Parts: sequence; C-alpha cells; structure tokens
Amino acid sequence: MGYRVAVVGATGNVGREMLAILAERAFPIDEVAAVASSRSQGSEVEFGETGKMLKCQNLEHFDFAGWDMALFAVGSDATKVHAPRAAAAGCVVIDNSSLYRMDPDVPLIVPEVNPDAIDGYTKRNIIANPNCSTAQMVVALKPLHDAAKIKRVVVSTYQSVSGAGKAGMDELFEQSRAIFVGDPVEPRKFTKQIAFNVIPHIDVFLDDGSTKEEWKMVVETKKILDPKIKIQATCVRVPVFVGHSESISIEFENEISAKQAQDILREAPGIMLIDKREDGGYATPVECAGDYATFVSRVREDPTVENGLVLWCVSDNLRKGAALNAVQIAELLGRRHLKKG
Repeated sequence: MGYRVAVVGATGNVGREMLAILAERAFPIDEVAAVASSRSQGSEVEFGETGKMLKCQNLEHFDFAGWDMALFAVGSDATKVHAPRAAAAGCVVIDNSSLYRMDPDVPLIVPEVNPDAIDGYTKRNIIANPNCSTAQMVVALKPLHDAAKIKRVVVSTYQSVSGAGKAGMDELFEQSRAIFVGDPVEPRKFTKQIAFNVIPHIDVFLDDGSTKEEWKMVVETKKILDPKIKIQATCVRVPVFVGHSESISIEFENEISAKQAQDILREAPGIMLIDKREDGGYATPVECAGDYATFVSRVREDPTVENGLVLWCVSDNLRKGAALNAVQIAELLGRRHLKKG
C-alpha cells in the first residue's frame, strides 16, 4: 500500500527532478499527480524513466483532500497561497521555497542531520526544505560537529546557474554561444555577464552588505545544526550548469586531525569522500551531477586557527540541494508518521 503524492511545480527543473527521484528510489506511491500553473495545464511530464506520462493539473483548482503529501517546487508567492490550503486539507506539505524555513512552527529538515525535528510538522502540517547551499554544507558539517563541536564556519560558495532556474541555464548557454560567434552579450537573469565570469552576488543585498543567500546559509545552518555556531558566508555564481561547490573553513572547540575527519566523513551518511592528494583526486561539479551524494575532498588542517580544518564540498544542487532532500523528507515522514500497510 502506497501514498498519494502531488508534485507541485512539476514542469520546472526541481519539479521534474522530484518526479525522477520518486521513481528512481521506488517511493511507495499509489497515485502521483503533476500539478503546475494554469499556463502548463494539460501539458505532459514524464514520471521519471517509467515511461508513464502525467498530464499537468491546474494548481488553482487542485483539490488536496485525500492526498498524503505534496512536494512544492514553486515560488514563495504561489506557496503562500496554496501550501496552507493543502495543509488544511490534511495533505502534508514539503516545501522547497524559502517561505517557511525560519518559521518556528515549521521544521527545517535535512534527514541525515536532524531527523528528529520532523516530529514538529503537526503544528502547521508543513515541512521546509533548506536552501541548496545550506543542505550540502550541513551534511558535511554534522558528523564533524558531533565529533569535535564546531565553533565557527567561514564558507565561500561556487554556485551553478541551475540554482537560478531554467532562465539561468539558458542565459549561460546563450551568452557562451554569443561570445564564440562575436555577438553582443546582454545580461538578463543575472546582474552581469555570467559566461566566462563569476558574480559575487546571489539574491538581494541586505543592509549589512551581505546578500539574502548568504543570510540564508547563516540562519538555516543555525536552525538545523546548532544556534551557537558562528558563520560567515560569501555566495558566488559561477559559469557551471549543475552542481554547487563550497570551500569551508571550520574552527572546532576540540582537537581533530585531518585524518580523523577523513575517517569520520568516510562513514557518514550521505557523504562520498574522494580525497586523494594527487592530480584529479577530488570531486568537481561534473562528477557530482546526477548523483545523490554530497562529495567531500581536500580535507586538511588549517594552521591559522587552533583546531581548524578546511574542506571542499560538492553536490548536485537540483538533487541534494532540492529534489532529493524533499523526497528523503517524504521517506522519513512515511517511516515515522504516515505508515502505510
């Protein structure tokens, strides 16, 4: 006996990944619905590689009564209207937008990190999925925090254009082609040329000079992992189609060596350690695209602080950063609360 699952935003990058991962992981489904905006009504999306085509239903008119879970992959504006409607109908919402992440009555979940927090979902019938850059970082930080207690984190991200949706991917492709043929390059989605460039700006600027993306990494990590950890983030968009990378410097309360950290990470859930100190002995976005794991490489001691480590972390942002984490939350919810059969 399986679940009735609605994927909201099924025609977008993340929504399509959600459908693909539900199929890949053989999530126990009795019925799946593809739900999207009115402009996509009637269009078809494939349910993973099953060959089954799903006709998109209009979100405005979709009745969530009788559905067990809804995986939301739409913007905050649509989520604000329809997530409470779904929750009120008894359908548990797993939301990928930023709308509910800092709501004290909504658990913010990365299953490898804070699974017990999911028990609080009953307050609103909503569970939040963290920001893509936060999700992969806390997977890497959690086992090290358990071992030596993290005091401070300084992270610089190298985030792919797919984090800005299809429009971001299209812009990188079109600009790259334009440069090769000598056509003019006009930024539309991004504030500056993204092809053959890097942009130290993701989301809006805040009063203190940080961006909202950087703020998200700080507050979400504190909520998921430990509010006492001090965090500084610099978030950068790079000309990569899929896969976010992060350089993470960590200061611990207790002593921990690079060798100890490698041994811990090698056994940690959700992590693939690729750390050979030789040419090519590390992970890059090209290798992680399409994979479930969070890859960790370049683990080394930081001599500038007491009890410091530095590491390199890479993950597919459309998967662990969004769709995969949402499906893992659904799996966790099923195991702990919505048991079938």
